[in-house]
Amino acid sequence: MTALILDRLFPLHLPAPDTGSTVVLARDGTPLRAFADSDGVWRYPTTAQKVSPLYLQALLTYEDRWFYRHPGVNPYALLRGAAGALRHGRIVSGGSTLTMQVARIIEPIPHTFMGKIMQIFRALQLEIHLSKAQILGLYLDHAPFGGPIQGVEAASWAYLGKPASKLSHAEAALLAVLPQSPSMLRPDRHPDAAWHARDKVLKRMRDEGVWTDAQIRDAHIEPVVARSLRAPLSAALLAERLHRQQPQARRIVTTIDANLQRAVEDRVSDYLSRLPQRTSAAVLVVDNATLETRVYVGTAEFADPLRLGHVDMVRAPRSPGSTLKPFLYGLALDDGLITSQSLLVDAPQDFNGYKPGNFDESFSGPVSVAEALQRSLNVPAVDVLDHVGPHRFVARLANGGIDLGLPQGAPPNLSIILGGASTRLENLVGAYTAFANGGIAGTPRYVPEQSKQQRHLLSPGAAWIIRDILSTNPADVEGAPLDGTVNRHATVAWKTGTSYGYRDAWAIGVTDSWTVGVWIGRPDGTPSPGQYGAVTSLPLMFAVVDMLPNDRTAFHAPQPPNVQRVDICWPLGGAATTTSPALCRQRRTTWSLDGAIPPTFAERDITAWSAGLITLRINAKGQRLSASCHGKDEHNVQIARWPALATPWLSTDDAARSRLPPLAPGCAPDSLDVANPIRIAGLTQGARLRQAPNSAQPLRVTLQALGATGEVQWLLDGRLQGSSVGSATIRLALPQAGDHQITALTRDGAFAQLAVSVDKS
Repeated sequence: MTALILDRLFPLHLPAPDTGSTVVLARDGTPLRAFADSDGVWRYPTTAQKVSPLYLQALLTYEDRWFYRHPGVNPYALLRGAAGALRHGRIVSGGSTLTMQVARIIEPIPHTFMGKIMQIFRALQLEIHLSKAQILGLYLDHAPFGGPIQGVEAASWAYLGKPASKLSHAEAALLAVLPQSPSMLRPDRHPDAAWHARDKVLKRMRDEGVWTDAQIRDAHIEPVVARSLRAPLSAALLAERLHRQQPQARRIVTTIDANLQRAVEDRVSDYLSRLPQRTSAAVLVVDNATLETRVYVGTAEFADPLRLGHVDMVRAPRSPGSTLKPFLYGLALDDGLITSQSLLVDAPQDFNGYKPGNFDESFSGPVSVAEALQRSLNVPAVDVLDHVGPHRFVARLANGGIDLGLPQGAPPNLSIILGGASTRLENLVGAYTAFANGGIAGTPRYVPEQSKQQRHLLSPGAAWIIRDILSTNPADVEGAPLDGTVNRHATVAWKTGTSYGYRDAWAIGVTDSWTVGVWIGRPDGTPSPGQYGAVTSLPLMFAVVDMLPNDRTAFHAPQPPNVQRVDICWPLGGAATTTSPALCRQRRTTWSLDGAIPPTFAERDITAWSAGLITLRINAKGQRLSASCHGKDEHNVQIARWPALATPWLSTDDAARSRLPPLAPGCAPDSLDVANPIRIAGLTQGARLRQAPNSAQPLRVTLQALGATGEVQWLLDGRLQGSSVGSATIRLALPQAGDHQITALTRDGAFAQLAVSVDKS
């Protein structure tokens, strides 16, 4: 009755199981990051079943052999301790049971006679209210191990860098004795004292016959080596993100691979040491089969204020540059607008006032869809988006998990395909998994209990064709950073991107097993001149791919049955089998989806000349006859016309075969002639120029396009230099010696060219 009253008057206060520090763990249980409790204590919850049996043997043998037999207090041990104190004048053996030690751990009790009575009382209460397993669990989680470390699991990771489930005999003995005097026995500060204390435990284990002589000998040989006491800090920003989402959780298990995470973090840190100051990076690695994230690097250096290391760039909204282009071409394939080798035109074009240029400011003329995607050419992509429709494209991306951020109130427009919107690395990586999963995009998973969310983005056939294009990107195209790099990674389907002003450098890679996303830039959005996707992010992406398990890296995805190889003809775009050889100027082998073989896009806003198949009446002299005009031996001929804007890049033969026959004398004008032929004034064909002696300024020439009435685009060696209106003059710089080609190109396709050379001064 008295005991019951005392128990009610002095209730036992146990640590709440849902309070204290939080630990975020990798998928194998390795701590990634710990969040201290309000007292600054680091504690990793564990159980007796998760701790090495060697540690439990050492703990119970050395501290309390009768733990499972006594009621919380061992009278014999208390009497032995008291006798030893009287005989030696100091405490030789404390006589405290493990239960009594738990009582002192959970409640401050003074080391006095009355304190000992209180400790005994609390120990008896513990035995009444808790099972032996629960009491042992309190010790395992709350025993002091020096500094802010509490619990054997935290101590094992902090001092030994391993879980408490994988302790050796020597390590188990060390951790068993540390709580006796955690400050004086800390192995990182007092290794000799810790070594002697450990050996006392080893002697006890041998004397009691718990461990064999051979085991003890091996344990004695093992040195006491401890790491500097520090909390783990891996995948720090993911851990922080999950901790904020689950503030009450004490143990959060993630999908992260601890070893791979540390290796990638080290690689990122080393890689960025060669880049400009304030540069940060983010890397995300997702398992395509499960969508589980194995690597999450949100910043280059978590604690670096110069790099804004607290900003998580995995989920920061950034301009995606050209990384959306694969989805655009995939959607166009699904719509039957293109095949992989459809003819597009890379030349200066005006899309209702929007005039995109290429990253390197040069143009290539006629290109295939595959080449346009591999080289990330801008004008062809804008052309395709204009046919697909910006609103529809944005809606399809949103359905696939990419919610584009647009300026407030701004509708989707053509600039989004060149980075004129914002998205997040995690959204991009999730969408790119569609190229390994039959067109089904997914949301990256960070914890095992997160449901697998997948959305339809592309058809399996379109996804397969786009992946084939991206995985066969030849090494000699723009975007290959080093000789041999792309060939060595021929099984990786990859795409780079660079935002306006060199603010964001992207590289995304897809294999059968993995999707890897890399972002490099400055978190504050300031430019990093000279840093772009192919040069900056692509090498790091390939380095990460090399670190991944390579059991399934080859391109094994089977070709869908609705994807067929077909030969088509340029410039018309039709099947070679149905196109006259005379009209087939270039034969291309293409991937066709669902049997679709669409014609080459019709030109926009061209009044004088349009691409396509033209049927003409001509006379015996090969002259063109207009509608009301007739001639001797007139007959019909067909001409396969190239897009007008591609003409400056055509071979002499292709240009000649595409040219209209002259109109027969006396025939009324028709609408087929170019309205205003132009020529370049200011230089003559084949002119040789020399820079003025001792001049530091580049050679400049003044030119004009005679006969032009509208805007004229001026190109030097295929690179856009500027524009003029009508016959207004323009100044062009010729900074390098050698041969050059100057092109003047009007909106309706009329053009003139001059070849000149600049001699060294």
